[in-house]
Amino acid sequence: MQSATTAHTPENSATTLTATPSVVSDVTSLMKPRLSSLVLVTTAGGLWLAPGKLGLLNATLSIFATAGVVGAANALNCYLERDSDRFMRRTQGRPLPAGRMASRFALVFGVLLALVSHTVLLLASNWVAAGLAALAFGSYVWIYTPMKPRTAMAVLVGTIPGAIPPVIGWAAASPELGAPALVLFGILVLWQIPHFLAISIKLEGEYAKAGLRTFSGSYGLQATRWGILIAAIALLAVCVLAVPLGLASWIYLATAAGFGGYGVWKAIVGFRVRDTKDVGPWATSLFKYSLIHLSVLFLAMVVDGLVMSR
Repeated sequence: MQSATTAHTPENSATTLTATPSVVSDVTSLMKPRLSSLVLVTTAGGLWLAPGKLGLLNATLSIFATAGVVGAANALNCYLERDSDRFMRRTQGRPLPAGRMASRFALVFGVLLALVSHTVLLLASNWVAAGLAALAFGSYVWIYTPMKPRTAMAVLVGTIPGAIPPVIGWAAASPELGAPALVLFGILVLWQIPHFLAISIKLEGEYAKAGLRTFSGSYGLQATRWGILIAAIALLAVCVLAVPLGLASWIYLATAAGFGGYGVWKAIVGFRVRDTKDVGPWATSLFKYSLIHLSVLFLAMVVDGLVMSR
């Protein structure tokens, strides 16, 4: 079998974007819209919680420009991983490995989207927010993505660009960053660890075929369980810190404690799963719960602010 890094792919023979009804969905898929939608939530949450305020137009432009930067990074990630994506069921249907799109199109699209999004963010907010977006973009595309085939520790590095969007939102309204903004950053860093370790457990075999290192594949399932549990406990603690720092009050606290506590419990349950066939369902359940957990956390912060400001 050819390696994931040298295998010839169908898209290498493609020279143009295939003109089919799926063109729009293919271009959209480059930006990984589900991830980008989470970025909209976290960026808006950071902007809402910041002490400074932007006008509605600039705030909207800042939020969507941040999502655009992330979408551009995702498009370039698809370009860089177009060969390894062929070896994974969840990615082999993407336009590049499936041969529906020329790789050069994805490259040009990603670069242009990044330039436009950074420019809009700079004009709509300030250089601090734009600089943070550039840091997130560069660390994701040029550090995290190349690390994935080399070391399982890439998952920890990848939490950094993933945790920057709420700080971008905060900086767009209040460029002087302080402890509350760092708490938002910490929440996103710690949230991502169980989230990505869970999916790496479920898809460990596919990642191995693709030539990508996973934590469970490198250090074993037991170490991965401990990593998930420690991160879940730390996430609960950092979420609670938002209250004394003035980010939220009792409504958010009750929500964060309840959902965070349940997240810790789900991590503990993983140690009770001994049958190999049950590991995948547990990891899938944990992964899906993490998506709900993050959305609820930021929604609770917004609701808390609306209620307590009355």
